Amino acid sequence: MKNFILLIMILIMSVSIFAQGLPKVKPEDVGMSSKKLDQIDKVAQKAIEENKTPSVAVLVAKNGKVVYKKAFGYASVQPEKKLLTDDMIFDLASISKPIGTGTSIMMLVEQGKIRLEDDVIEYIPNFAPFINKDGKKEHAKIYHLLTHTSGLPDYTNADSVIAKYGNVANDSLMNHIAQLTKTHSPGTNFEYSCLGFITLANILKIVTGKPLNEFAQENIFDPLNLKNIGYVPNEKMKKKCVPTEKINGEVLCGVVHDPLARLQKGISGNAGLFANLDDLSVVAQLILNGGEYNGVRLLSPLTVKLMTEVYKRVERFGRGLSWDVSSAYMGQRGDIFPIGSYGHTGFTGTSIIIDPVSQTQLIILTNRVHPNGKGDVAKLRKSIANIAASAILK
Repeated sequence: MKNFILLIMILIMSVSIFAQGLPKVKPEDVGMSSKKLDQIDKVAQKAIEENKTPSVAVLVAKNGKVVYKKAFGYASVQPEKKLLTDDMIFDLASISKPIGTGTSIMMLVEQGKIRLEDDVIEYIPNFAPFINKDGKKEHAKIYHLLTHTSGLPDYTNADSVIAKYGNVANDSLMNHIAQLTKTHSPGTNFEYSCLGFITLANILKIVTGKPLNEFAQENIFDPLNLKNIGYVPNEKMKKKCVPTEKINGEVLCGVVHDPLARLQKGISGNAGLFANLDDLSVVAQLILNGGEYNGVRLLSPLTVKLMTEVYKRVERFGRGLSWDVSSAYMGQRGDIFPIGSYGHTGFTGTSIIIDPVSQTQLIILTNRVHPNGKGDVAKLRKSIANIAASAILK
């Protein structure tokens, strides 16, 4: 009986430890400089003092171990001032694209349910083609959506969609996106497009019968035992959420900032994920490990390699499959992290960099849009990236 109770206690403790994220060690234990990493403090504090953002949360990990995790500033300044802690949950904005949508779509590819070469019209029959000068129809493929080369424009105005369809359902938005005039022949131009990832989420729902939030929860976050990442935060998560912008007199908190994602009640392919440093770092480590973390495998090493390297069919644009590798949008890499590192940014002020050579990940979470949408963390991201990269000594 005693042995049985001891076994249960060990299991509970192991689950608890697992849920807390990566283990923490001294930087020197994994070949990094604590003195250099401490320079992040001054850079973060300066950005807050200059009103670039009310808060900054940073995590640096190497070899699967956290070497730096700190929070600075205020989670909120309206309607009340509240200090930020390093376990608080942020609106990830477009980091949702690779973490939620991209990972889910590539799971379907691995399962043989879709192919990267499939035409989008196989799943969205009214998805308008590009009409070339000879009048020939050119159809976008799934890999075009994942690399922002489908010909879709970058965005569409949420208010105009409401005006057109009234009480907008997800089908109405997809119908609107599908019929938009394509700006170029698929694969010939890069135009960063939230609409392409909204389309991917709709394809996933058509193929699996499940909305993106349910699929990602069941196939990514639950297997990893993560409690502080997901779409449409529950009441427990909301208590730890960091607010974003004040919209129509109300500060958004636990409600997605992106207008098109808000139109879809927070379940969207382009945005909608919320997470804290610890849970996001676990998913990042899974990708860094080639699709496996702590004995849980979600993707194959070959799939992760395909996602995180420049996709050959559209090589000149520097994009992987949902991840950014070397496009003009990869400025958060800074000056020192090498080409071959990959990542993504989010409109709310979030960013992630993963360097497979040094086995390092850097996560920066801010709510630079709080409260008036005017913050700017572009310089901050680069400065912290340079500090983190320079701290790698081995």
